[in-house]
Amino acid sequence: MVQANVRNRDLATFVADAQKAVADQVEIPRGYFLEWGGTFENMQSATQRLTVVVPVALVLIFLLLYGTFQSVKLGTLIFLSVPLGAMGGILALWLRDMNLSISAGVGFIALSGVAVLDGLVIVSAIRQRVENGEPMRQAVAEASMSRLRPVLMTALVASLGFIPMAFSTGSGADVQRPLATVVIGGLVTSTCLKLLVIPATYAWFDPGRGQLANDVDPLVEDDETEPDSQDA
Repeated sequence: MVQANVRNRDLATFVADAQKAVADQVEIPRGYFLEWGGTFENMQSATQRLTVVVPVALVLIFLLLYGTFQSVKLGTLIFLSVPLGAMGGILALWLRDMNLSISAGVGFIALSGVAVLDGLVIVSAIRQRVENGEPMRQAVAEASMSRLRPVLMTALVASLGFIPMAFSTGSGADVQRPLATVVIGGLVTSTCLKLLVIPATYAWFDPGRGQLANDVDPLVEDDETEPDSQDA
């Protein structure tokens, strides 16, 4: 057994380089074989589990959104918060020169839940006003402004709570820093873009826009038809 402690590098790229060096420079006698174990083996098994857990989590989130609104379109609109947040998480990892590790993958799962929650708050407020008979454009504007403070407070609470983990240096910091970095970076981009994207595109996704988006004043129609009745 050959053991090594990896420092100042991520484990995955170190093992990849070591495997390449062994394959190029070491001849394995017949009947012998190599196994890469320890933390790397645990990381490989965790990666395989994440390839199942992440899609299942995203599908469950979408099913919950569909069950809330009974609409695939509105569920898709809120689900846009997930890629908007993922962009910020990846950007934050790149800015801090971190690799996409297992803990970062867990951070993306947590980020998806928080990002979807904020989108749900905005869409629910807009949908409620539209169902009460408000014109589409007015409902979107007023609901977006009324939910601005709750959305910002939710994002700030989550982001500030992860700051100690993002800059921790003690035991377990290698696991905590990528997770917190993903959540903070994702919440920043998701919140900023979501406050613009959802109000701007809501009318395209509203299932009842055919009846509710016609902001036509009935008095105008009456004025246009009145001369015809007088002529008759």
